[in-house]
Amino acid sequence: MTERAGTPARESDLVDLDDLLRAYEAPAAADQPVVFGTSGHRGSSLDGAFTDTHIAAITQAIVEYRATQGVEGPVFVGADTHALSAPAQVTCLEVLAANGVTALVDAGNGWVPTPAVSRAIIRHNRGLPVGGAQADGIVITPSHNPPRDGGFKYNPPHGGPADSDATGWIAGRANEIIAAGNRDVKRSRGVTAEPYDFRGEYVHDLAAVLDLGAIRASGLRLGADPLGGASVDYWKLIATHYGLPLEVVNPDVDPRWGFMTLDWDEKIRMDPSSPNAMASVVARAGDFDILTGNDADADRHGIVTPDGGLMNPNHYLAVAIQYLFTHRDGWYADAAIGKTLVSSSMIDRVAASLGRRLWEVPVGFKWFVPGLIDGSVAFGGEESAGASFLEHDGSAWTTDKDGIILALLAAEIRAVTGKSPSALYRELTEEFGDPAYARVDAAASPAQKARLGKLSGSDIRADKLAGDPITGRLSTAPGNDAAIGGVKVVTEHAWFAARPSGTEDVYKIYAESFRGPDHLADVQAEAKLIVDAALGS
Repeated sequence: MTERAGTPARESDLVDLDDLLRAYEAPAAADQPVVFGTSGHRGSSLDGAFTDTHIAAITQAIVEYRATQGVEGPVFVGADTHALSAPAQVTCLEVLAANGVTALVDAGNGWVPTPAVSRAIIRHNRGLPVGGAQADGIVITPSHNPPRDGGFKYNPPHGGPADSDATGWIAGRANEIIAAGNRDVKRSRGVTAEPYDFRGEYVHDLAAVLDLGAIRASGLRLGADPLGGASVDYWKLIATHYGLPLEVVNPDVDPRWGFMTLDWDEKIRMDPSSPNAMASVVARAGDFDILTGNDADADRHGIVTPDGGLMNPNHYLAVAIQYLFTHRDGWYADAAIGKTLVSSSMIDRVAASLGRRLWEVPVGFKWFVPGLIDGSVAFGGEESAGASFLEHDGSAWTTDKDGIILALLAAEIRAVTGKSPSALYRELTEEFGDPAYARVDAAASPAQKARLGKLSGSDIRADKLAGDPITGRLSTAPGNDAAIGGVKVVTEHAWFAARPSGTEDVYKIYAESFRGPDHLADVQAEAKLIVDAALGS
């Protein structure tokens, strides 16, 4: 961590918007192909990695892909407040129009959160007659990434993130198009699209997923900080439409994010789970009973309470699960609790106490989509502060992460139980133990990263971890047997997981111990030795 972490950004930290937008129109860099990660293609125009060329090719590839899948309905298109999102939306709409694809954009020319796009897709397709033309979506956002970045992702008719089969096809085709000079791109200069009330429809439907009456009657002091993101006008409408005692703490939208405090590495990053990025929000914890934050596309949440400050995302997920599964009578009795395998084992213990099946999957929200669609998974959550859950009657709400409903859920929990989520987490630790959790990075060459991604549990030769017998060596997730792109090693009291970074020459070590911080440090140290031995380092 640097000395300026958590301090206000300076003018010298801010991106030059003129340079950023000018670079968007420049040719794509030869060494910057389209690459779809867990959340679409991301990059900066300043690096030649997010340009008009990229977006035109990706959009053309999406048009061709949806044709292969028989998707003939409209495309819901939403964009966040990043500076590159606006020109990327223009490029996208011009390509869709030239290909004869109907695009639905925000009726008020406003910003659109990721969950509002997912909700719109589900809403449209749920009401279709048999054989009706299904809709899909495009979300233009790099999520919480710095202001210099852009992002572009595709959501199929199920409403959630596209799986690797789809993204692999789209990225491969887009790179073929770019290599041929974008000659296969059809494009009409000038934007053609139809209006859709993303905000009004989303806000109207919130009563299907939350107990807003309890919040309204509670008299709680609520605050919401959009962190300059796409949810800003949503929070305003939520407050007025439902009569909630809610203040939009910071309504400012600035594509440079000059009001932010710096993250751990002195970068501006709108991460509502980061104590450094959320420093100015946490400073106001005493002014509200519940204070929340969202990232730029509102798919992540941060929960701040007067008695606990900014909650660790793992802690809040455990509390949310315990509350929801004891306050939602319309869910299937056998509906599972979904978590990624790098999320806290506190969730495992809560699930066991509830008598619910735990569904543990690899990193990536896409894995929760099928279960959320059919109701077999009632809650899906990631350690990085992303989650969603079902409507009161067990129907799908969103199949992408929804930071808005997770933020409002904190207010519902406080209103219904009379206790803050942080106080409820302390009660969980009294019952199940108090785990220590952390993530660190370790250096790795590209070859070592490739090897780590293909490791098998049998490659782990160690018998003990930090003094305890190893009970599990995993290279596939217990919930769906899908490859985790790394390994997870488990004991009775602790675990670690190692996965290669997609952007840096490091691998990530996630670890947790129910024996406290000192034991966690031992787990982390031995984890590196175990992984390095398996990699032949």
